Amino acid sequence: MGRFILLVLALFLLIWLVRSALAGRARRDAQPPTGEGRGELVRCAHCGVHLPRSESLSAGGHQYCSEEHGRLGPRED
Repeated sequence: MGRFILLVLALFLLIWLVRSALAGRARRDAQPPTGEGRGELVRCAHCGVHLPRSESLSAGGHQYCSEEHGRLGPRED
């Protein structure tokens, strides 16, 4: 009876180890590599928010986060 309980515990430990290893691998595969896929960050000339260059709008030599901010132009402090 003692060997059976030990075998069941060993089986549960093995299953737990395999599942945690597979979950860790899935998390690493799901994350984009550092610095890739994000692009260069630019600052909106009107509100100052930082966003990827690929999502920004360019007008008059400045980068903006939205069409409205592009229409309003750079903020004068």
